[in-house]
Amino acid sequence: MGAEPTPRREVVTGAPAGRTRAACPDSPAHDDLAVRKLMRRQVRIGLVACSLLALPLGLFPVVFRFLPDGATGRAAVWLLLGVAPYPVLLATGAWYVRRAERNEGDVNGR
Repeated sequence: MGAEPTPRREVVTGAPAGRTRAACPDSPAHDDLAVRKLMRRQVRIGLVACSLLALPLGLFPVVFRFLPDGATGRAAVWLLLGVAPYPVLLATGAWYVRRAERNEGDVNGR
């Protein structure tokens, strides 16, 4: 029924695992160039993803204009708004994530 023992302290005596910054022979100038190139590639795929989403979603008002009036037209509007965008959003998001990870892997050497 005494006091709880104090936690044991861990002492790290080995070298850090994995690749460290000091172990990289690359120069800082090369790193800056690689980061700029990565940022340009990421911005480019971001703009492509936005345009892939904006084009079909931006055309919805045009499609709605040509739908018939009445119950059929209202059902089609709700179907287009409630169902159609999600596969496009999911596919574009999956493409963007795969592409962004590939870009980062190219820079990191993975």
